This record gives sequence, structure tokens and C-alpha cells, in this order.
Amino acid sequence: VQLQASGGGLVQTGDTLRLSCAASGRTFVRNVVGWFRQAPGKEREFVAAIVGRGGFTYYADSVKGRFTISRDNAGNTVYLQMNSLKPEDTAKYYCAAGRSFSWNPSYDYWGQGTQVTVSS
Repeated sequence: VQLQASGGGLVQTGDTLRLSCAASGRTFVRNVVGWFRQAPGKEREFVAAIVGRGGFTYYADSVKGRFTISRDNAGNTVYLQMNSLKPEDTAKYYCAAGRSFSWNPSYDYWGQGTQVTVSS
């Protein structure tokens, strides 16, 4: 599975962005897909995950109520809708896929990351 993350950019506090994670190579509709982020000098941290085709979703407390993870009907693209962005959301965002859910960055497949920068 190859993952391609896109949609990052430079925005202002309170703005909105939607990240996309597109899979190729084989379908990953049954996999768990997660988003992680990593700021300079910090560890990679969990943001959100979705299990199966629009099943259970999980969110970090820091993004709950602001971010929404979803999947397209075909199941091969996962989105992260990010509303009310804050400067502390600034990081490189990575999508990842695996066979089971984890809060830790222990997934089997990773995209290359897309930078999100929120200015105050």
C-alpha cells in the first residue's frame, strides 16, 4: 500500500483545512487509517483514526470537536477536516494504515507527510 497525503498549507488561526490521504497499490478499505502529526523537536502524536468503511472513529483530546476524520465511498481516500485551527496545530501531518487500531505510531504503512502551519 502506498499512501499519499496532501492538503496542507499556511493558514491563520480559526481557518479550515482538509487533508487527504489517498491509497494506491491495493485497497485498504478494511484497514484502520490514522493521522498523526509531528512538530519540530516533538514526538509524533496521534490525531485521529477511522476503522473500516466509516466505522469507529477516534480522536485525540486536543482536536476533538474541531477535527473530523472520514472516508470516501470507495474507501480508498481518507480525509481529515480541520476546523478552528490553532497555532499549536502546526506540524507535519502523516497518514498511516494498519490492520488494527493503535494510539501509537505503530502502523504498517505511512505517507510522506504534509505540512500544516497555522499563524497567530
